[in-house]
Amino acid sequence: MRTYNALPEKHPEPTEAPLHPHHLNDPSRPDSPDPVYWVTPRHLAGDDGVLAERIGDSLAGLGWRMWPTARHTLLYVSPDGPCGAEWILAAHPFELGGLPVAWQLSARPHAASAMAEWNAYFTSGVPYEALADLLVALDAREAPDVGCAGPDTVVNALSARGWVRDVDRPHTTAIDPGFSSSVSLEMLPPLIEDADPRPDLAGWQAWAQPVLRAPYLWCASFSASVPHDLVAAFAYSLASPDPVPRRTLPESAEGRLSVVRSS
Repeated sequence: MRTYNALPEKHPEPTEAPLHPHHLNDPSRPDSPDPVYWVTPRHLAGDDGVLAERIGDSLAGLGWRMWPTARHTLLYVSPDGPCGAEWILAAHPFELGGLPVAWQLSARPHAASAMAEWNAYFTSGVPYEALADLLVALDAREAPDVGCAGPDTVVNALSARGWVRDVDRPHTTAIDPGFSSSVSLEMLPPLIEDADPRPDLAGWQAWAQPVLRAPYLWCASFSASVPHDLVAAFAYSLASPDPVPRRTLPESAEGRLSVVRSS
């Protein structure tokens, strides 16, 4: 085992929904001569440069339809129509934490609705396993635009994985044991769209910064109306202790990643 200052492995009590087979059995770029490294923690593993392909595979497996747009983006729509996922990196609409937004998720009350009830945005570098598990949870919901769970659902999911509650905001903020990633309920940054027009709304924000005051590895932002249990699905997967396969490791995470095995 090759180790980069390995973090202690946490074994959660709750069971985790299994990932799609391609997450583990079809590692990125199978024809590449580069070895496959199985690394942990997941939140610092990066996207291996295949975020579009892996999430596209997940959406296709869920039966979502896809077509290219005039903006050089790829738009996916759920079988019943109210949910959408769009690969928007080529359009470069805006940035989060200095990183370009790559995926935008949205949900409407019904397929004919003109406006999305909520949106969620993810930059390049986000671990594709966490985003894929969020999409599975979204696809399984009968009413993707509403939820009844409270914000504690998100922090509880992270606490179950060994993340630490913030002392000052224990119900709305959790930090990984290595203090390199955080999920918190914050005032929304500009350009985050939501059906609720009220100003000064709070939404869940997530990020990874392997080195203090260095550039972010990835960022995510959920608009105010995203159901808390959907954010919890993303957070629970993000904090999973299970190793994930990567051919390319983020340079900024050197010293924070543990390579469990390679092949």
